[in-house]
Amino acid sequence: MTAFRSLARAMLKGFFRDRMAVFFAVIFPLMFLVLFGGIFTDGGTSRAEIIQVGPVAVLDDTPKQLKGYLDESLKVTRSSDEKDAIEQVRKGDADAVISQDGDRLVLRYSRADQVKAATLQGTFQSIVQSANLAATGQPPKFSLRTDQVEDDSLKPIQYYTPGLMGWAIASGATFGAATNLVVWRRNGLLRRLRLAPVPTSSVVTARVAVSIAIAIVQAAIFIGVGMVLFGLRLTGSWPMIIPLLICGTLAFMAIGLLAGAVARTEEAAVGIANFVVLPMAFLSGSFFPLDGAPAYVTAVSKVLPLKHLNDGMLDTMVRGEGPSAALAPIAILLGFAVVVTAVAARLFRWDD
Repeated sequence: MTAFRSLARAMLKGFFRDRMAVFFAVIFPLMFLVLFGGIFTDGGTSRAEIIQVGPVAVLDDTPKQLKGYLDESLKVTRSSDEKDAIEQVRKGDADAVISQDGDRLVLRYSRADQVKAATLQGTFQSIVQSANLAATGQPPKFSLRTDQVEDDSLKPIQYYTPGLMGWAIASGATFGAATNLVVWRRNGLLRRLRLAPVPTSSVVTARVAVSIAIAIVQAAIFIGVGMVLFGLRLTGSWPMIIPLLICGTLAFMAIGLLAGAVARTEEAAVGIANFVVLPMAFLSGSFFPLDGAPAYVTAVSKVLPLKHLNDGMLDTMVRGEGPSAALAPIAILLGFAVVVTAVAARLFRWDD
């Protein structure tokens, strides 16, 4: 235990004295949290900007109950110059032009934003159908009630904090393990540790304990900044993020060990870690959701450990799931850690 404590203390001091390691493990990912928090604070669904040319009966004579719904999704301005309005849509200054030709509504939109184009078509199809129904004089047979499944107080930061925090933990564990292994091998520290009267298990457990401690510090900083600056609220079984962080750290330490085992220089280790972690962050939904991604992208994401770490934290921090929601991600992360560590151990060498 004396050897373990001494090694852990030395490794922890080494991390906090390395300004570049602290920057890329804590400050750099935190910058994205602050950036996203500033952009999306109090941000709901953006309203589509519609230019109305001339009179449009279905908009001008909208019933009060429907007008409130339309005001939440559409921002309508009027213009008498149809060519200028169409040019604004073409340049991206507006989303669509609506006009009326007899009994026909004419909607002109841009395909540059396909999601918004589809939303606008659906919205105006509903408006036309409601107007047609009203023209028949028959009362509607069906009605719609909408409720969101989450708490009404949830804010956008609830959804992107787990992904950014997962990316920060993945980066810290991978880069820390990879660069330390290469630097220790090149300066002969690994060989001296091997010859010293210190069990190898103490060296390994000290490195693991320090990485887990750093991950917990990262999570505490992320959650603290999110709560103080942007109103982050922890819901559901949020304490389950602790075992998730531990298992995620082990999985990404294994990747770092593999990178450090095959790399001969610190630059090569950083390059390999970057090549693995950065694309994985995009493919795992750390920066943006994968709802509209092609099927092959979502299929690839399911084999990536960061995807399961993000999903586990999202379920337990935001979606109000119970502790059981973290069990499958924990098992997958531990399995990944075991397999990759076994491969890294086969390639590991004490010196050059």
